[in-house]
Amino acid sequence: MRLRYSQWTERSRTDEQRLQELMRAFSFLMLKTNGDVQEALEWLRELAERYGIFGQGLTFQDLIEKLKEMGIIEEIEGVPNLTPRGIRKIRQDALLQIFSSLKKAPRGNHESPYTGQGVDRLNDTKHWTFGDQPTNIDLTNTLTNAFRRDGIDDFRLQEEDLEVYETEHITGCATVLLLDISHSMVLYGEDRITPAKQVTLALAELIQTKFPKDYLALVAFGDEARLVSISELPFLTVGPFHTNTRAALQLARNLLRRSGNVNKQIFMVTDGKPSAIFDDAGRLYKNPYGLDPRIVNKTLDEAVQCRREMITISTFMIAQDPSLVEFVEELTKVNRGRAYYTSFDNLGDFIFVDYIRNRRKRYTSQ
Repeated sequence: MRLRYSQWTERSRTDEQRLQELMRAFSFLMLKTNGDVQEALEWLRELAERYGIFGQGLTFQDLIEKLKEMGIIEEIEGVPNLTPRGIRKIRQDALLQIFSSLKKAPRGNHESPYTGQGVDRLNDTKHWTFGDQPTNIDLTNTLTNAFRRDGIDDFRLQEEDLEVYETEHITGCATVLLLDISHSMVLYGEDRITPAKQVTLALAELIQTKFPKDYLALVAFGDEARLVSISELPFLTVGPFHTNTRAALQLARNLLRRSGNVNKQIFMVTDGKPSAIFDDAGRLYKNPYGLDPRIVNKTLDEAVQCRREMITISTFMIAQDPSLVEFVEELTKVNRGRAYYTSFDNLGDFIFVDYIRNRRKRYTSQ
C-alpha cells in the first residue's frame, strides 16, 4: 500500500487546531441559533464539510464526543443541551474573539490617577495611619526615622516613625449594558443581534473574571425593559417589538442607584430610534414612523435625569439611519455622554476601550 504525504507548510493545521476552530465556531453558532444546540451542530457539520475543516484525522462525531467530554453539552432523553459550563465557554470564546481584534496598546487593570486603598505599591511613602496594611510598611524609612531621633544605642520604635508605601487606588465601577432586541435587529435580512450578543457576553466575561467586585447588570429592551441574566443571554431572541429606550434608561438608572457605586455608566447597543413609551396610565404608546416628539422628549428627559445622577450614557449605534443619528446626537448632548457610529466588525473595540477608560475617571457633579 502506498502512502501519500502532503507537504507541510506554516499554514498547516493539526487536528487539535482544527478542533479549537470548530469549538469557537460552535460558540458563535450557539448565539446565532439562540442557544439551539441541535441546529448549531447541524450548521457546523455543513460548514465544516463544505470548507474541509475536519481533515483526515477528525470527524463530526469526534467533535460531539469532545463537547460532551468537556461538559459543554449533555444529552437529555437523546436531545443535546447546553450545560452551565457550556454557557461559560461561550462567554470565554466571545471575549477571545473580541480581544483578538483589538490593536496592541498599553492597558491597565482599572487603575486611576489617585492613591488610596489598592494592591500595587508606588515609590512614594506616607506616615502610617490607622487602617494601613502592615505589609506595606517601608522598613528602611521607618528605621531611619527612629535612628535619626534616638540614635542606634537608644533605639525605640514609635508610632510616628512608621512609614508605609502609597498604593495605587483601584476604582470600582457599576455598569448596566442595554441591549436592543426590537424587530429592527433582524430587519431586511441583516443579523445585528448576534454580534451584539457576542459583545455583551464578552463584556460580562471580562468584568466577572478581571474585576469580580464590579457591579454589572444586563437589560434587554423592546416594548419594555427587563433584566437578563448572563446565562439567559445566548438564548435571547429578537421579538416583534418596538424600541422603548426610555424604559431601558429608567430601569438602568434604578439599578445603578441601588448599586451604591460612585462610578456609574450605561452602555446602550441599539440600531433604532425610540419608537415607544409607556404613558402615565401604563399603556404602551408607539409610533414607528419618524421621530415622534412625545416619545423623543420623554426619552431625553430620562437622559437628563441620568446626567443629574452622574450616570454617563455611551451609545453604540450599529446603524446610521438619519433619524437615529439625529436622536442619538441630541441624547448625547443632554446627557454629556458619548456616541459611537460603528459596524459589526469594530463594535467590540469601542465597548472595551470605553469601559476600561471610564474606570480611570472620578466623576464630579455636573
